[in-house]
Amino acid sequence: MSEAMNAARLPRQVADAYVDAVVELDPITGTYLGVPESNGLLPDYSPAGQEATAELVRETLTRLTAAEALPGADRDEERRCARLLRERLTAELAVHEAGEGLRSVNNLGCPVHAVRGVFPMMPSETEEDWAVIARRMRAVPATLEGYRAALAEGLERGLPAGPRQVATLLEQLGEWIGEGTGGETAADGWFAAFAADGPDTLLAELDAAAAEATGAVRALRDWLRDVYAPGVEGAPETVGRERYARWARYWNGADLDLEEAYGYGWAEFHRILGEMRTEAAKIMPGVENPWEVLRRLDTEGQTVEGVDAVREWLQSLMDEAITELDGTHFELAEPVRRVESRIAPPGSAAAPYYTQPSLDFSRPGRTWLPVQGETSFPVYDLVTTWYHEGVPGHHLQLAQWTYVAERLSRYQTTIGMVSANAEGWALYAERLMDELGYLTDPERRLGYLDAQMMRSTRIIVDIGMHLGLEIPEHSPFHPGERWTPELAQEFFGQHSGRPASFVESELVRYLGLPGQAIGYKLGERAWLRGREAARAAHGDAFDAKSWHMAALSQGSLGLDDLEAELSAL
Repeated sequence: MSEAMNAARLPRQVADAYVDAVVELDPITGTYLGVPESNGLLPDYSPAGQEATAELVRETLTRLTAAEALPGADRDEERRCARLLRERLTAELAVHEAGEGLRSVNNLGCPVHAVRGVFPMMPSETEEDWAVIARRMRAVPATLEGYRAALAEGLERGLPAGPRQVATLLEQLGEWIGEGTGGETAADGWFAAFAADGPDTLLAELDAAAAEATGAVRALRDWLRDVYAPGVEGAPETVGRERYARWARYWNGADLDLEEAYGYGWAEFHRILGEMRTEAAKIMPGVENPWEVLRRLDTEGQTVEGVDAVREWLQSLMDEAITELDGTHFELAEPVRRVESRIAPPGSAAAPYYTQPSLDFSRPGRTWLPVQGETSFPVYDLVTTWYHEGVPGHHLQLAQWTYVAERLSRYQTTIGMVSANAEGWALYAERLMDELGYLTDPERRLGYLDAQMMRSTRIIVDIGMHLGLEIPEHSPFHPGERWTPELAQEFFGQHSGRPASFVESELVRYLGLPGQAIGYKLGERAWLRGREAARAAHGDAFDAKSWHMAALSQGSLGLDDLEAELSAL
């Protein structure tokens, strides 16, 4: 245990010492936080490595109990940090003790994605930077072997991943190593392409390191295909109520009333459907189905042509939003005003995503667009998506957290993040831009409503299929039947403007990350309720700009606490 952990006293000190200890065990987290010493290393994903992390959690909870008894621990800033730390660590420990880390296979967030995803986050300006990249590439075989060992133990203990998760990951790994679906070699793979950008003086070393990393990915792919996939054949794709409740707590920071949330998803579905029909009629009068209008927009609506062009267009969209919102609806510090648009590496899941700046802002916040081989990009859904991923969505919240990290605690503003808080803010940000008049164009507003509908259908299908709930009589789709993954994919496809490949990727995501997708709408509801309660309390004196900045400077909160804290601002 580090000296910082042993010296910790008050809850915020315990929390930040925990961050330091996590970085020692998980160098990927260290890279995201901007810790240079982490950059040449990778975590131990083996069963022993997972248990070491769990033991750190147990020891931290013990230290937290002692810290909460000290004078000064009842101050608001200490109390909030302590509550978050206890809730997060307890949720993480419950997931670990249920053996979930021994079947961590999905299309978006399992260890192998973390390993590849960290390389674009690393400094790459100097020859020394690239030497460190080569060192980390050489660490890939050992860390993937630890991951394989964990999955093997999961098989032995009867803890299988879902077959769809395995099949999807196999496809992704094939793309990473440069093999087509028929096994043909199309290129040297992702690691080789990444290493090719290094300096000429290190190309031989980088090529060799990339070959080692690619070989490790190929070996994992072959083992998954030949051993693991047959071992999980016939395993359930859904997780059931007990596992779902555990994961819902982990992703949302709350013990949810799942039936109430399911009903809320349906209520939002019907409300948004009415708005979509109204907006669609402005574009194509007389067409009843708004998704028919969206399909027409894919080919006949406003588009951006070319991958480089869409990256530049998205950058300009965020730059414009910062210029127009700063000083009117937000007060942004200079480091927060910097955000970069990037294209996601091949083999990513279909959904765009955001990565937080390093603690010193030397690496800015970045949005990432998976192009999935496309070269023409309809504008109707990009605008609202980049309000979500960039500005005023994820970037404004997570960059502001980074900016106030020393005032709160590094834990509250980094690894203590509750998914539903952040995703709820980002969905609230889309709605805010609609409220502020940025989505008056019918195409863009229909795209915004389609995105809102997607988050509502996520609640319906995610809870519905994992719990096997009945489809209500008021549903326009298979009323009275019980949800299955097949029905969920059909329903989602019928009520989404996204292409079939995106819909399939999303369904695999919901099956592999149970309870995560519901946090968008449930989190947005908490943000909206908190704002309206604060507005009611202040009356005419309510200042939305001040409220936004105070809300964005609180750091992480679970849904159990978020609404109450927002109401009190």
